[in-house]
Amino acid sequence: MFKQFLDQATGNQFYLLSSLAIFMLFFIVVGIMLITMKKDEVKYMSELPLKDDIK
Repeated sequence: MFKQFLDQATGNQFYLLSSLAIFMLFFIVVGIMLITMKKDEVKYMSELPLKDDIK
């Protein structure tokens, strides 16, 4: 299916495909970062808005 679409892609469709690829790559990378993030770091970040120790 994708091979046929890529074979018929011309001009502006290249930009559509590249933007879709960048979009998917970004969310895959963010998902991997979230899965591999340490629990202590998540807890620290979740408490940031509630801390009043700003000087």
